[in-house]
Amino acid sequence: MSFVTDEFVVFYIIVAALYFLIPHRHRWKLLLASSYFFYGYYRLDYLLLFIFITVFNFTLALLIDDTPKENTALRRVYFLGSIVGSLAILFVFKYFNFVGESINALLTSLGTGGAIPTLHLLLPIGISFHIFQAIGHTIDVYNGRIEAERHLGIFATFNAFFPQLVAGPIERASHLLPQFRVEHHFDYDRAVSGLRMVLWGAFKKIVIADRLAAYVNTVYNNAYDYTGIHLILATFFFAVQIYCDFSGYSDIAIGVARIIGFDMMINFKQPYFSRSIREFWRRWHISLSTWFRDYVYFPMGGNRVPFLRNLFNLFFVFLISGLWHGASWTFVIWGALHGGIIIAEELIERIFRRGKPVAPVWWRQVLSTAITFGLVMFAWIFFRANSLDDALYVVRHLFDFSAGFSNFAEPFGSIAPLDMYRLEFMMAIMSIAILFVYDGWSFFASQQKEGQVVPMPRVPTAVRWLTYYAMIALVLYSASTSQPNFIYFQF
Repeated sequence: MSFVTDEFVVFYIIVAALYFLIPHRHRWKLLLASSYFFYGYYRLDYLLLFIFITVFNFTLALLIDDTPKENTALRRVYFLGSIVGSLAILFVFKYFNFVGESINALLTSLGTGGAIPTLHLLLPIGISFHIFQAIGHTIDVYNGRIEAERHLGIFATFNAFFPQLVAGPIERASHLLPQFRVEHHFDYDRAVSGLRMVLWGAFKKIVIADRLAAYVNTVYNNAYDYTGIHLILATFFFAVQIYCDFSGYSDIAIGVARIIGFDMMINFKQPYFSRSIREFWRRWHISLSTWFRDYVYFPMGGNRVPFLRNLFNLFFVFLISGLWHGASWTFVIWGALHGGIIIAEELIERIFRRGKPVAPVWWRQVLSTAITFGLVMFAWIFFRANSLDDALYVVRHLFDFSAGFSNFAEPFGSIAPLDMYRLEFMMAIMSIAILFVYDGWSFFASQQKEGQVVPMPRVPTAVRWLTYYAMIALVLYSASTSQPNFIYFQF
């Protein structure tokens, strides 16, 4: 079941109403049953796999917590059992064929022929998010940050909470688990705030992301038919599409959780206004970047190790982050590009600035933002391309303008007949402008100036409600060409 379907609207209204009507002691049961129904709506058979992962990690976390700290060997066995067992499941479903095909290709190139079979398994939706959240709880228990959750039902609800079950945010046990024991009462202000987030998320997904997807898919699925302006626009549109698609999901998830009383972590903070790749990853998919920071980068020594080792740690984390996103060399290269750029930033910082603060000149900040966005957009080519060959073709022909600049809106013809594709193109440009104006103001409003936060402008009530109605109208108008699935469902 997707957030942007009529089925979900009906489902959520029923769940939210029942949640506030039934006694607090039964609410976790409602949320667990609702979450399993929500996931089973996609694939009922893989629901059993998710239940197994939950029970498996719950049991081993309990064993870790109940084993005396002096018995480090046994605690380590339970800990490694949870981590290795969970990652083995992820490997079989997500990476076995990729590794097997890579080994077979290598053996074939050496003249010995491949021998590793291919598994015909459908990747369970959201399995990476589910497993990372489960083992995050185990790691925190092992390191003594929290006590193991002893209520299987509440742990299962935490691990299957339907707002963030299939695409995050990846919540920490210390943050989300205690909230299932709090008795929430209906709060009008929270509900209004949650509905605003839901509307903004739906606007980003349906009006912006899905409209741009038509252009991006037409060009990238037929990359060899295009050059120059089409490839540049498709790459720019994909940068906006994936941001609106994923952050739109996160906004809806946070919004529907907020309405029934739950607080979830913010997953995006205007990432395209970042002034470095390091800052970009502090603003993009925050739940994943902080997960890798806390559970991979810090255990490897973080920045408390010699400089060259720190550079290796950074590169390794981004390499596996790329692999987390997908079992393909294009994702590995995407992660490696980000890792390489961050290493370059660290070297520049060390060689040229040497820790001396640089005055925040406005033109330097604008230039840094533009360069960062350009680098992020270039890396997105490898993320979106259907194959490594396609990605390399796009890179080689990105600035090939031999075909001229006419008909640059033509790929929208895949969803809009006759001359209507020009209207779709203009709607796409205007919606992108709205996005960047809103994100830009939010970004600057969050910056400190002489110890004070820049205030958001006060909007008259009539204008605010007119904006809400206009957004709803655009969502309903665009819904006919909307895609119910979100990009990050595949991860």
